Amino acid sequence: MRLTNPPAGRTRPDPAFDIVAIAASAGGVHALTDVLRRLPANLEAIVVCVQHLDPRHRSLLPEIMSRRSSLPVAHAEDGKQLEPGHVYLAPPDRHLLVNRDGTISLTQTELVNFVRPSADLMFESVAAAYGERAIAVVLTGAGKDGSMGVTAIKMKGGTVIAQDEASSEFFSMPSAAIKTGAVDFVLSLEEIPAALATLVAGEVRD
Repeated sequence: MRLTNPPAGRTRPDPAFDIVAIAASAGGVHALTDVLRRLPANLEAIVVCVQHLDPRHRSLLPEIMSRRSSLPVAHAEDGKQLEPGHVYLAPPDRHLLVNRDGTISLTQTELVNFVRPSADLMFESVAAAYGERAIAVVLTGAGKDGSMGVTAIKMKGGTVIAQDEASSEFFSMPSAAIKTGAVDFVLSLEEIPAALATLVAGEVRD
């Protein structure tokens, strides 16, 4: 499958994907900020993000990323209804789950792969809620969080992107995802935002 530019004059009434789930760990604050600042303001998909952070410190990520992103960025709130064109960040020390009714659940259940929030739990919940209309993205990070979740996304017919080694500060998380065989695209950090915009708009070909 190759990403393409939309044909001249073509319009699409509905997005091809409803949700983009992004996970990052070590080196991820820069990578995630870079992706969000390059996403178009008219992106017609929900964006949910897990970034591993030290839970002992208050996170200022929404404030930092809002200044760089054309999309509204906020910490996810338990029970909140997800809206297309908005970015929701998992709060420190809380798992972020997406429900079938399009709402968010935040939990403080046990650590998964030694972390909370867990990319695996987020991806698995997104797969169950949105199936083939979900995109998972694994950015730079240490460990293997996300590898089980991308498999769930793929099994439900969704699409998976992993950051390439050359542009990753830490390649363990993307590498673990790639080794599952569930990854559709391995892209540089610079390529990922345009790929997401193109996929959501439905402009792909074999």
